[in-house]
Amino acid sequence: MIGPLFPHAKVTGRPPEDRRTVVEATAWRFRTGAPWRDVPERFGNWNTIYKNFNRWVDAAVCAKVLEKTQSLAQQAGDLDWGTSIDSTIVRVHQHGATLPRTTAGSPEMQENRGGAA
Repeated sequence: MIGPLFPHAKVTGRPPEDRRTVVEATAWRFRTGAPWRDVPERFGNWNTIYKNFNRWVDAAVCAKVLEKTQSLAQQAGDLDWGTSIDSTIVRVHQHGATLPRTTAGSPEMQENRGGAA
């Protein structure tokens, strides 16, 4: 279903890597969060997989694949657009963690909050 969305392989040069293998390797890499160099050898050379993925991102192939799979899932009734965000996993940026905290505000602001005008 998504095969026609990928660009055609070059006719000259080395024979291309099987596109299914590259897609599976890319999915494995993002599913596990491993670095590109740790992609198992059963998928082929990690650098080839990385270069193919980068080319496909630059050519907007990944966006087209996402749109296609989402539309197919929507038509089948398998797509749920509900989202849940758990704030316990939201972290501050590394540079914001050491900033001084001013919890009370300025003295002028505290006086105004007391009701006195």
